Amino acid sequence: MCTSFIDSLNGAAPHFEQRANLAVVAKSPIGRIRDFARGRGWNHLRLLSSGRNTYNRDYHGENSEGGQLPSLNVFVRRAGKIHHFYNTELVFLPGDRGQNQRHIDMAWPLWNLLRFHEGRPRHGLVPATHLQAIGAQARPFLHYLG
Repeated sequence: MCTSFIDSLNGAAPHFEQRANLAVVAKSPIGRIRDFARGRGWNHLRLLSSGRNTYNRDYHGENSEGGQLPSLNVFVRRAGKIHHFYNTELVFLPGDRGQNQRHIDMAWPLWNLLRFHEGRPRHGLVPATHLQAIGAQARPFLHYLG
């Protein structure tokens, strides 16, 4: 499912980068990352390899056995210095029974759209009055006016 999240980042990157920098880091060699990205159509992302450095270990993207962990890190610049500001810590907690990890759900459009499709509000994403108007058996229809 990581590819689904990065698919979304690829589409959002030109808009996001009007205000901040964005990079996707993987431990594979950069050639392999670029080949995979080309096949997925990822043409708006800055792709970096952590294959020859300790970035993943240093920023909680790798466990003690070298296994890779999905994580999202945020860095900020203050007074000319770069500081680590945030990491998706929910990845380190056990998931809810029957649920996948949810550490990046708030930034993952697929899961937000599926919540609409399920026809029940979660975290205030769908107004209850709209759901009542749809009806319990109807499949929700998503419409975006851009």
